[in-house]
Amino acid sequence: MFEQIFHAFADPLGQTFFQKALLGGSVAAIVCSVVGCLVILRRMAFLGDALSHAMIAGVAGGYLFMKLLFAVEAHAPSMLIGSLIAAVVTVASIGFVSRVSRIKDDTAIGIMYTGVFAAGVVLVSIFRNYVHIDLVHFIMGDVLGVADSDLWVAAIAAALVLSVVVLFYRYFQLTSFDPIMAASLGMPVVLIDYALTTCVSLVVVSAVSMVGVILVVGLLITPAATAYLLCDRLDRMMILAAVFGVTSVTGGLYLCMWLDSSGGGAVMLFCTFQFLVVLVAAPRYGMLANWIRRTRMVPQQLMEDVLATVMRGGGSPVSMAAISDYLKESRDGVAGALRSMVREGLLSKNRDGVTLTEAGEREARRILRAHRLWETYLKHVGMPVADLHRRAHVLEHVHDPESVAYLDDLLGHPEHDPHGSEIPPTVNACFAGGMCTISELREGMTVRIESVGPTAERLGIEAGESVRVGPRSLGGTAWCLVRQDGTEVLLDHEAADDVKATIV
Repeated sequence: MFEQIFHAFADPLGQTFFQKALLGGSVAAIVCSVVGCLVILRRMAFLGDALSHAMIAGVAGGYLFMKLLFAVEAHAPSMLIGSLIAAVVTVASIGFVSRVSRIKDDTAIGIMYTGVFAAGVVLVSIFRNYVHIDLVHFIMGDVLGVADSDLWVAAIAAALVLSVVVLFYRYFQLTSFDPIMAASLGMPVVLIDYALTTCVSLVVVSAVSMVGVILVVGLLITPAATAYLLCDRLDRMMILAAVFGVTSVTGGLYLCMWLDSSGGGAVMLFCTFQFLVVLVAAPRYGMLANWIRRTRMVPQQLMEDVLATVMRGGGSPVSMAAISDYLKESRDGVAGALRSMVREGLLSKNRDGVTLTEAGEREARRILRAHRLWETYLKHVGMPVADLHRRAHVLEHVHDPESVAYLDDLLGHPEHDPHGSEIPPTVNACFAGGMCTISELREGMTVRIESVGPTAERLGIEAGESVRVGPRSLGGTAWCLVRQDGTEVLLDHEAADDVKATIV
């Protein structure tokens, strides 16, 4: 049994055609995978497909050029030059259409590459007596029939492209992740885009005659996408993508030998199989990991309810049983929420129960503030007091800063809810160093005035002075500021919103 397995792997390596296929395919896979990482990060996958299909026009042009002018059959260099010209024409046409019209890039790619591809097919059919191109071979490739000239073309193209990627790696990296920042730093973003497009064109052109249209697109995209599921760093992603590209070629070639099947199809099948395995089993971004996270996920509403419940405990440890009874939630659900919140640093656990950490207290204040503001608003619009808590419990989870700030300002920055409970101030107003308007501050706070708007200037308030916030008056519609000399200044709502201060 062991001997049979050994021969199954060792015998193909003794065949010259297998060695050439393995070498040529690996070279093509490495350079395709490395460039493919930049392609998928820039969402240019469709461009690689477009260029590979447009190659037929260039191949046909190369044949005609050599046959009609020099009366010789075309060879690899002429095909390479013709294909590269076709790629440049395709890219230029796509850019022209997207610039001069409202047509988007993806639509322009679909229009122009099919047009160039169709032109190549028509050219081959018209000059069929001069051009001898096997379209099936061109599309499917023949990785098991790699010629020496194909190896040289692939090696030279790979050396050129990989050199460009290494030399200009930082430029490619920054323009791929944040082109706006790259432009602000003075990088020639458009020139870098054209350089990458030229690299893609050269990769496709050098590999398509050896592995075919379908396989070159697959090697350009699939290994890079597989590595993308495992990495967050571009350099590691490129290395891993090259490994997946080589294993795809190696595994596919053995598969085609064992099954007596198409070489290109077997390579692409093995490459896709690798991607599906990683898609399922990737430790961070795989389907299995996502499923485990979803099963462990605690509903955001439950977490917020737990935080608000613990805060109502007044700083004393609150037991899981008390939380479960108050929220009318199952013990298992509350236990899962507590474990998750302890991991996230929102709660601190001891044998008596759980208490809020500093981060948890800030979050709980935001939730409780939203709840009591909603109660105040619902009372303001006429809802019965008996229904306020139940309705506000639903609305409290809408506590994004802009919505809550609008609600607070609409109500005149109330200090207490309809039940007489204090409404927590904004987070900035809770801690020293936080900047906020006078209208957000509470009695007893000492602040330094940072800026004074035109509405408050007429009251004699100046930036830089330190004041203490006094009690509200006139039914909570006037704010009192006590200066260091003991004099008081009353501000209405508009003036209080017009003064910004820092808590000291």
